[in-house]
Amino acid sequence: MSWGTELWDQFDNLDKHTQWGIDFLERYAKFVKERLDIEQNYAKQLRNLVKKYCPKRSKDEEPRFTSCLSFYSILNELNDYAGQREVVAEEMAHKVYGELMRYSQDLKAERKHHLQEGRKAQQYLDHCWKQMDNSKRKFERECKEAEKSQVTYERLDNDINATKSEVEKAKAQFYLRTHTADESKNEYAAQLQNFNAEQWKHFNNAIPHIFKNLQDMDERRTVKLGETYRSFAEAERRVIPIVSKCLEGMVSAAKAVDERRDSTIVVESFKSGFDPPGDFPFEDFSQNLSRTGSDGTISNTPKGDRDRDRDRDGAPGSRSDPKHAISKTKNKLWLFGKKPKAPSLEDFSHLPPEQRRKRLQQRIDELSKELQKEMDQRDALNKMKDVYEKNPQMGDPNSLQPKISETICNMEKLRSEIHKNETWLSEVEGKQSSRGDRRHSADNHHHTPQGRESPEGSYTDDTSQEHHTPHHRSTPAQPGPPNPDPHEFDDEFDDDDPLPAIGHCKALYSFDGQNEGTLVMAEDEVLYIIEEDKGDGWTRARKQSGEEGYVPTSYVEITLEKNSKGS
Repeated sequence: MSWGTELWDQFDNLDKHTQWGIDFLERYAKFVKERLDIEQNYAKQLRNLVKKYCPKRSKDEEPRFTSCLSFYSILNELNDYAGQREVVAEEMAHKVYGELMRYSQDLKAERKHHLQEGRKAQQYLDHCWKQMDNSKRKFERECKEAEKSQVTYERLDNDINATKSEVEKAKAQFYLRTHTADESKNEYAAQLQNFNAEQWKHFNNAIPHIFKNLQDMDERRTVKLGETYRSFAEAERRVIPIVSKCLEGMVSAAKAVDERRDSTIVVESFKSGFDPPGDFPFEDFSQNLSRTGSDGTISNTPKGDRDRDRDRDGAPGSRSDPKHAISKTKNKLWLFGKKPKAPSLEDFSHLPPEQRRKRLQQRIDELSKELQKEMDQRDALNKMKDVYEKNPQMGDPNSLQPKISETICNMEKLRSEIHKNETWLSEVEGKQSSRGDRRHSADNHHHTPQGRESPEGSYTDDTSQEHHTPHHRSTPAQPGPPNPDPHEFDDEFDDDDPLPAIGHCKALYSFDGQNEGTLVMAEDEVLYIIEEDKGDGWTRARKQSGEEGYVPTSYVEITLEKNSKGS
């Protein structure tokens, strides 16, 4: 149905209808705004809840029971779930609310233009009608005047008393009025013909064209509403797979609760390595009593006990020193009272076996951490030396050699200390034959220095990997990469527990992440931020699949939580 042909005389009603359409669109936009505000507040409350129940103690003090780890995993999944609610709010804000408000402004301008054209066309038709009406009224007046002059002329012409001059004058007046009436008639006919033509154009061309534009505008508004209804639902539906993964992660965390493992952790945490105390020996205080040969003599010592004493010691009544027995008992029972002080030895041999093993393992971890720092420093110095060799104007490479030598010397000392402590640890565990395997495992855990890869631009043995340019559109220069210490990012969670997200980011460019520690990302991919840029140009992020790594800060658009303080 066409508005131009069916509603040619309903200009005012169409004016009201199109205004109602814009008002309805803006009402829906207001609904979307309130909906996304609910999502944002919900996400904020969830994040505050997670923050409230996250462990605040250090990693060493936090119990490592599976029930605790599962709860922290659930908190992490809930934090990711809150992030998805924020994504829903952001999608609604940009693709629904923002789009509706922009479209509403365009719609108002377009409607105003069409209505102005309609009013102009109506005003022009009214002008033509007034011209025609004026010429009609003039023609009517002239005809009446001509009729009056004709009556006057005929009356004088038939009057015998009228003079000839009066008759001639009336005749001339009659002819003049008749001529003027004829001219008015012609003008009226022309104006009438012009008005009829303009009226035909108005109702057959101008108004249908204007009303068609209004109809197209209103139909486009209806289509836009349908599209935004779909976008409103899509914003929610897009996050359903990730929300499902969050819920699956919570279920997996629940399944990971292991009561036997928790019991084992309790044993490993508190056992001392000592054997339980033995039986108390019988202390006979009646040995010093005088005895007679009379059978009626009462003895405090049973006969069987006297016989056993005789058989064991080879003489009647002989026994061990009671003071010596009490001393031995006290040595066995020190753990129930105050622990005697023992000299602090380098190999912790003064400690019980289990405690000694823990202290040695702790020292090995600390030494390995120091060794890794020295290795990172050596890599950085080698990289700087390589840069100086390629660009002599930046510095003298020989000036770095003393520091490199000192670092290598420190590394050898630390390796020697680690080897010594591992030997003691193997003695405690009774695994001397596996010491070499332990050494190899520890080296793998702390990264070998030769050929160690790092994020883009860092020193590697393969110089072809020192600089890498993404195969994409023009991108900003990448910053110098971080050289993270393996223990530097230890959080209050265990290694199996991911850090909580503190925001999210959108990839502006693709990044292939070929080097160690980096993360592959595609353009427009959304990642979680788990650690801010610390000034080295790299940001630690996590994919929705759970994979973590570093990405160049200049490659992403970051949105942090207002209540987050970073890692």
